[in-house]
Amino acid sequence: MSVAAPRAYVGGVSFAAEHGQGPRDGPRQETRTVRGTLPPGAPDFVYVPVEVPSGVREIRVSYTYDRPSVPAGTPGNALDIGIFDQHGTELGGHGFRGWSGGARTEFFLRADEATPGYLPGPLREGTWHIALGPYTVAPRGVSYELTITLTYGEPGETPTPVYPPDRARGRGRAWYRGDCHLHSWHSDGRRTPDAIAALARAAGLDFLNTSEHNTHASHAHWAAAAGEDLLILLGEEVTTRNGHVLALGTAPGTFVDWRYRARDNRFGRFARQIHRAGGLVVPAHPYATCVGCGWRFGFAEADAVEVWNGPFTPDDEVALAAWDARLVAAVHAAGRTPWLPAMGNSDAHRDPDVVGHPQTVVLADDLTKEAILDGIRAGRSYVAESRKVELAFTARADDGRTADIGGRLETESDTPVTVRLEVSGAPRCTVRLVTDQGTLLTGEPLPVTGTGVVEWRTTPAYAAYVRAELRHETAAGPVPGVPAALTNPIFLGRRTDH
Repeated sequence: MSVAAPRAYVGGVSFAAEHGQGPRDGPRQETRTVRGTLPPGAPDFVYVPVEVPSGVREIRVSYTYDRPSVPAGTPGNALDIGIFDQHGTELGGHGFRGWSGGARTEFFLRADEATPGYLPGPLREGTWHIALGPYTVAPRGVSYELTITLTYGEPGETPTPVYPPDRARGRGRAWYRGDCHLHSWHSDGRRTPDAIAALARAAGLDFLNTSEHNTHASHAHWAAAAGEDLLILLGEEVTTRNGHVLALGTAPGTFVDWRYRARDNRFGRFARQIHRAGGLVVPAHPYATCVGCGWRFGFAEADAVEVWNGPFTPDDEVALAAWDARLVAAVHAAGRTPWLPAMGNSDAHRDPDVVGHPQTVVLADDLTKEAILDGIRAGRSYVAESRKVELAFTARADDGRTADIGGRLETESDTPVTVRLEVSGAPRCTVRLVTDQGTLLTGEPLPVTGTGVVEWRTTPAYAAYVRAELRHETAAGPVPGVPAALTNPIFLGRRTDH
């Protein structure tokens, strides 16, 4: 049984067009101010109704809220903002017109233009709602002030959106590099789409995925940044209070609502929406420690999971270990439980965040949206810290059968298998081979040049899967260094063997 997410409506404002004021030779304007206080424990989202009359050319909203000092360890105030039009605030977002979270203190909407993160379009008469999201609230509450200004006049013309193409010039079946978690100034990033695309090209990327927090407004702003050398997929980072998930490679214009918690039993509905829109469901930084970042929805609907997010940190190590535990459970379930591929992305927002650190390298039939998503979904991929790191990881049975990353070596349980890892671009790194029985090859050093080959012999009876990690040197004793690269597994043996 689903539980409705708590919502609240607080005192709103009404405008009357005939009372508009302004210079006689300029646009007529009206301004209203709304004040209020939200207590600790307020609903996740609070809506301020705004009665908008006909004839409005522009809606402009600014806001402030208090930030009192709080004791160490106590969250202070953080208040997010967005807006819904006359279609309402019901879950599903039919009235959604934009969201900036806490990244902006003001925004505007017109028919012909809008603040980044917001959607241009007609400003229809009716009840609009300013959405406030008390992300964290100090013990004494959060007091806010909203200023809403309507400008009357003839509306501009809403532009027809133009989206990036679904293919770029590829190399046929090949390994393609991408970064699927990036933020521009259309949410809380500071870079333009053009600047991100330039950095992606410099990082040697072949594709990227847009992932603004809780808005799809950027989708129509990426076409100029794409090109024959760069495939741009469209998506969203669905940022709930119980974790973040990448809607990766969805159809242009797809908006995925985020206004629910795990206890509401609503996530499955929106995971299905992502799939219907042709995209992948990828929980992001599932063990991150920031407020609301830890993943609480489970992995039943997921297509992959982000185990490496930006510079590698302890929560990434936890994510990697948890993912490996799910691999063990999957192989021991004799095919009844699908395995979940891993990926890595930069989550870059602004300088000095590095686009393409890390990057997911995907074996795909071509540089097209469909082929890239197929490769990620199938786990034909590895994660590398940069374009400098290249690897080939294969398993070959003595009976001549072979398999690559994400594949299965179909052979008898007692057939000897040679696992081979070829590496370049990883100086002063060591190799670890991890199986369902644990790490069975530890600390095999590569030559100081970072180029080398490591081989290991096993059988499917001994290892149901094997995956590779390249780790940098560490001074912390038995604790492994941060990765230079890690692969998805190669499964060994026939499915009936497990």
